[in-house]
Amino acid sequence: MSEPLLQQVLEAGVLTLTLNRPEVMNAFGGTMREDLRDALAAAESNPQVRCIVITGAGKAFCAGGDVASMARLQEADDTSEIGHRMAVAAEVITLIRRMAKPVIAAVNGAAAGAGMNLALACDWRYAARSARFAESFIKIGLIPDWGGHFLLTELVGPARAMELIMTGERIDAETALRFGIVNEVFDDDHFTSVVKTRAEALAAAPAEAVAAIKQGVRRALSGNLTDTLAWESTTQRTLFLNTDAREGMRAFVEKRPARFGQSDPH
Repeated sequence: MSEPLLQQVLEAGVLTLTLNRPEVMNAFGGTMREDLRDALAAAESNPQVRCIVITGAGKAFCAGGDVASMARLQEADDTSEIGHRMAVAAEVITLIRRMAKPVIAAVNGAAAGAGMNLALACDWRYAARSARFAESFIKIGLIPDWGGHFLLTELVGPARAMELIMTGERIDAETALRFGIVNEVFDDDHFTSVVKTRAEALAAAPAEAVAAIKQGVRRALSGNLTDTLAWESTTQRTLFLNTDAREGMRAFVEKRPARFGQSDPH
């Protein structure tokens, strides 16, 4: 039996986590939820990891929950396992949003239900042209989980979120781009190589500044301009004398590419 989650050997500071149940479009099953949570937690504390990419094996990103498994629980009137699954899902989403490192969703195919919401939780979302998105919960009489109500509304606003959730309508990659759900769409033939290049560039960026930007954008969503200005002032002073800022400014003055993540000669 194959592993439900593959971890690619680190390359240039990028860790790729691949959901690996292609026979069921990478629907969550077995230990996949727990494996994803544990891999993210390990990556958060690993200084060698500077960027994380989540993608799917085969032709799908993730079809969401395993409905056949859910139907069996329903027949047994068992909601205890559903509670456990949702608790693990909440841990995954919280980890992605909390960690200082950027997380990219490389949506290589269908992303439905929990799979779509996993992608929404990530900091950047790239889509292959063949990707499709659907908040498909309504089709089986349920509501979004994995933070879907919050994450989708945050990106597209309440009116559009209500429409996508209540209809369960499937949208293509170009529509997702127009709605602001994904950052960019790439042709399938070049998708993997382009995402790799983008992830490596992000991994090469100054890690503390990247972490602060991620925190700053999240703070701005729930704060106000006065609070944001105060946070920017404090954080900028902290970053100003760190290793990467010294290297960045020296490189600018010397008209050469910066080499971030090096030891501080100061």
